[in-house]
Amino acid sequence: MSWLYLSILSALLLGVYDLFKKLAVHNNAVLPVLFLSICAGAAVWLPFMIWSGVSPETLPHPFLRVDPLTGREHLLILAKAVVVVASWICGFNGIKHLPMSVAGPIRASAPLWTVLFAVLVFHESPNVRQWSGVALILVSFFAFSLVGKKEGIHFHRDRGVWWMVGAMLLGAASALYDKFLLQNAGLSPSTVQAWFSTDMAIVLLPAVLFRHFTKSGPPFHWHWAIPAIGLTLLAADILYFTAVAQPGALISVISPVRRSAVIISLLIGVIGFRERHFRAKAVCVLGIIAGVLLLS
Repeated sequence: MSWLYLSILSALLLGVYDLFKKLAVHNNAVLPVLFLSICAGAAVWLPFMIWSGVSPETLPHPFLRVDPLTGREHLLILAKAVVVVASWICGFNGIKHLPMSVAGPIRASAPLWTVLFAVLVFHESPNVRQWSGVALILVSFFAFSLVGKKEGIHFHRDRGVWWMVGAMLLGAASALYDKFLLQNAGLSPSTVQAWFSTDMAIVLLPAVLFRHFTKSGPPFHWHWAIPAIGLTLLAADILYFTAVAQPGALISVISPVRRSAVIISLLIGVIGFRERHFRAKAVCVLGIIAGVLLLS
């Protein structure tokens, strides 16, 4: 399957992933939710990491092979884990304080920065039609911010908005770093995903333990959506990493396509959470769909 179609499937799963996040963090502590969801994804990879070390030739599929890392490669993966954990902390806090149909579009504007840095750093050259698709998607995201004002969300001083802006910038940095790991550093998608899932849990563990022993922050309660967050993201990332690793894949195109998950977030927000201004938001969604079509 081509990298573009893999990216579209990944976007669909990300929309469902946003729903699970919203359910899990509602009146709940963010750090434990984030940590346990990360552990759920890492637990899936742990058996294959051990299997790959003991008897890699007996694995049922080559994709499941997790390669051992050098010291330098461990540091590279650890750097990605730190960036992603920071992005997730911002994103979880943002989606906790904002409607899904507003938080999603803000986070999805990360391609603005991804495209800029992909051209400057990796010298990517999308064609005119692809640039038109990227521009249309970004304009649609901006229109979402104007709709948000109708719901009393003042973007310049709302703390939920600033959490999502932080997630947006860190997400753009992570997307560019993915291309470096998968194409320049030559790591396989399964190796990156398995090791960085494990490293994220390690990075976040001290903060979770500190919160537990000091009894700081809001109370935590278990929700079935917590493991679903990690498992859904695991599936979405498998598709995403496979897409980025393909020769000729353009991160400046893949990133906006992934952000079209906002379509699913909008539908869930309006139908499931009865969020307002469906018609205005639907116009923005049509712009995103048109942009995705131009990218294909």
